[in-house]
Amino acid sequence: MAEPAIRKIIHVDMDAFYASVEQRDDPSLRGQPVAVGGRQRGVVMAASYEARTFGVRSAMASVTAKRLCPELVFVKPHVSRQIRAIFLDYTPLVEPLSLDEAYLDVTTNFRNIPLASDIAREIRARILETTGLTASAGVSYNKFLAKLASDYRKPNGQTVIPPEKGPAFVEGLDVGRFHGVGPKTAEKMNRLGIYTGADLKAQSLEFLEQYFGSSGAYYHAIARGHDDRRV
Repeated sequence: MAEPAIRKIIHVDMDAFYASVEQRDDPSLRGQPVAVGGRQRGVVMAASYEARTFGVRSAMASVTAKRLCPELVFVKPHVSRQIRAIFLDYTPLVEPLSLDEAYLDVTTNFRNIPLASDIAREIRARILETTGLTASAGVSYNKFLAKLASDYRKPNGQTVIPPEKGPAFVEGLDVGRFHGVGPKTAEKMNRLGIYTGADLKAQSLEFLEQYFGSSGAYYHAIARGHDDRRV
């Protein structure tokens, strides 16, 4: 019986997408701290890189953001469907996480391109040509590692994690960077002496299930570079 093919997963993440769209469409906003959302009520949907230097973050209350950055410019959201259309030119297996990021399974693809890294590079170039916006991409053999990889060289970067390097890559990272490990969980792990992927890998499945319940099996798997979730 033939061994299953190694999957080729891409995670594409637009760089400060909402804010980038506004800065693209309104040149006066370029280089300015911009937040997408309501000025008086609600929360920040996205913040430009200029705004982030003041501590402004997504999901932050608008009044808090304005207090941190008095020069902050608020704009209403404007998004494009062009990016998803580009994804679907390569594979029907597209899993949006939000309007600005998605997983793609390109193990087999419409264009018969053998290397996922070439597909990711081509997609990023087409996004830039079509929208004027940059995107980062992570390429690996599962969703967890592809997501980690896309965060590694932002903005406008691309990282590939091949199967032989996956476990070592995970071991060297802080658990707070793991997708699926929120701030509170990271704090709990730290209290248990778990700071890095290597620390997490050293724990038994029983230990992780005792302290993290049903999530314990997931943490046990990702610490070893495993993630069987489908796109």
